[in-house]
Amino acid sequence: MTNSVDFSGRPFHFIGIGGIGMSALAYVLAKRQFPVSGSDLRPNHITHKLESIGAHIFGRQEASNLEFFRPQVLNSQEQLTADTKSKLPQVICSTAINTNNLEYKAALELGCPVLHRSDVLAALIADYYSIAVAGTHGKTTTSSMIGYMLLEAGLDPTILVGGEVNAWEGNARLGESKYLVAEADESDGSLVKHAPEIGIITNIELDHPDHYDTLEEVIDTFQTFAKGCKTLIGSIDCATVRDRLQPTISYSLHSDTDADYTVTNIDYRADGTTALVWEKGKALGVLKLRLLSRHNLSNALAAVAVGRVLGLEFGAIAKGIATFEGARRRFELRGEVDGITFIDDYAHHPSEIRVTLAAARLQARPGQRVVAIFQPHRYSRTLTFLKEFSESFTHADLVVLTDIYSAGEPNLGQITGEDLAAEIAKHHSQVVYQPTLPSVHECLLKTLRPGDLALFLGAGNLNQVIPEIITALCEPAKATS
Repeated sequence: MTNSVDFSGRPFHFIGIGGIGMSALAYVLAKRQFPVSGSDLRPNHITHKLESIGAHIFGRQEASNLEFFRPQVLNSQEQLTADTKSKLPQVICSTAINTNNLEYKAALELGCPVLHRSDVLAALIADYYSIAVAGTHGKTTTSSMIGYMLLEAGLDPTILVGGEVNAWEGNARLGESKYLVAEADESDGSLVKHAPEIGIITNIELDHPDHYDTLEEVIDTFQTFAKGCKTLIGSIDCATVRDRLQPTISYSLHSDTDADYTVTNIDYRADGTTALVWEKGKALGVLKLRLLSRHNLSNALAAVAVGRVLGLEFGAIAKGIATFEGARRRFELRGEVDGITFIDDYAHHPSEIRVTLAAARLQARPGQRVVAIFQPHRYSRTLTFLKEFSESFTHADLVVLTDIYSAGEPNLGQITGEDLAAEIAKHHSQVVYQPTLPSVHECLLKTLRPGDLALFLGAGNLNQVIPEIITALCEPAKATS
């Protein structure tokens, strides 16, 4: 693939435009008035939104999609010249697109420049005064919080994140200022392409064994990214960030460290968190946030550090953070029916599951059960972290597991959801395995009871059952009303 992105007006065509990362890029480009098209096998509200701002969406990934551009680029003899080649679309792919994809192959045959989505993001990062948020966990929440804080402070940023946020009704917005806030993903190694003005690293762990063999390889990727950042902000509560990266500006939840930003007087409550923030030994003021638990307070400290680098007063920073509601699928309340609270969360790594369940336990009332419903994500991740997963559900009263969501990985027969359930059962007395989403649905209808907090965990399609269960629970109430 080439990596030279043309912002002179040349069209962009996205293969798999409905993905959360691809669609954010397509949205910003379309709003900047570039010709944008794309294909996706499963049209959704995101592709409909892109259509509403002028993008042309194909419902299939076929070679014939590229014919859409043929009248614009070929002369009467259908021979490509230098001039017509310059009008061919730039074709954008993610790592998920296989080289056998017919649309991808047609793009190569036609002579289209073929770019990875990270090339487009890197070009946008270079086009703005950019703040790029990286890290194994917390990227979406931290980047969304920073974007919201800058928006509330009147800095009108462009934003590209890996989740949807109600404040800008999606996963991206186009601002009029020089600032851009972006989530920078390490999963496929493309993080090394980004060179922002400000880089944030929240933490570092091995999370993608489909791409990395060892933690050292992950660290190497983050080290390369760190070298490209003019200012690096990092959490020294993560020993790897502290010892291997030495950030320019540091933050920590522990006041006895030498971090630039720390907190004291922390109060974790069921309705949010408060803490007194310190900047290099000087008290800045009290920070309040609606988000729960220590990991979100850490994310908020990263946002404070960014705001201060940009010259914002602490009052403006605190005001923005205090009203930030979080991104969708990050401890998102989906409804309350028959006394049962339904929460949807993207957590799919053992560390994420632990902190999310801790937040759920914090929110749970005395005597309220925390029911964890988990869909493992990727065979490679489940196999690599089998032991860690088995020990991650201690804050749950009941664990319901379904089979592994492949995310496109081949099943090599090495691990199943039932295997994981058996391992968790070695550490937890209440574990139920249901192989399919319909069986999860039926199980929960029989198992959930008034007062439960039902927490759906995973990066796959498990959350599709939430509205179905809510609807089913509402039906008896309608029948008796």
